[in-house]
Amino acid sequence: MSVAPSIEHTSAPSEERPALLVVDDEVSYRDALSVGLTHEGFYVLTAGSIGEARQILLTVTPRLVLLDVMLPDGSGIDYCREIAGVSAPPVIMVSARSSEVDIVLGLEIGAADYVTKPYRLRELVARIRAVLRRPPQSPQPEVISFGDVAIDLVKRRVTRAAQVVELSRKEFDLLALLGTHLGDVVTREVCLDTLWWGLDLADSRTLDTHVKRLRQKIEAVPATPRHLVTVRGVGFRLDP
Repeated sequence: MSVAPSIEHTSAPSEERPALLVVDDEVSYRDALSVGLTHEGFYVLTAGSIGEARQILLTVTPRLVLLDVMLPDGSGIDYCREIAGVSAPPVIMVSARSSEVDIVLGLEIGAADYVTKPYRLRELVARIRAVLRRPPQSPQPEVISFGDVAIDLVKRRVTRAAQVVELSRKEFDLLALLGTHLGDVVTREVCLDTLWWGLDLADSRTLDTHVKRLRQKIEAVPATPRHLVTVRGVGFRLDP
């Protein structure tokens, strides 16, 4: 028998109480998570299947979707692919499967993050808030160019003067993040939340190290960067 989608009516959603949609077929899990997230200040909607989630999204646009990988009427990964897009809410995949292949697949098809069970509510809330702090995405070209550098977002390849630049995964992700906001300042907080969500802001040497390595690979004179510039006390900007 089909169970109607559930909405917690403790208060209306707002900027202070953003709406979250939890999609999971385990009733006990949904109920516990609903109580915990409501206590943390979120407006919680729940669905036990993809069909129920589709019904909710016809009338409500949550700020974020917590989506289980295994659902009774289909794959959460396929559904994430279905709802991915510029105007769609970000998705955090949730699964007991913790293999690197599963995690990479979830992120590659458009998920904002991937959380494995079991986890602590505090960890999940930290990840949710990190995703919600990210600036909204706008439509981007497949290739972003500045100077003699080109970032191919689809092939995950960077070239300089038509020569391939070897970058680590994090180096590419950081450059792509800055490139998708070309000419605008991206704060240190956004960089850390997006790429190193669990890193303490007080100890952000990892971010500085990656910026330094990128300059060595894409700047003609790394000591006096032309493109990857520091906005002191705020963050970084990638100039055309």
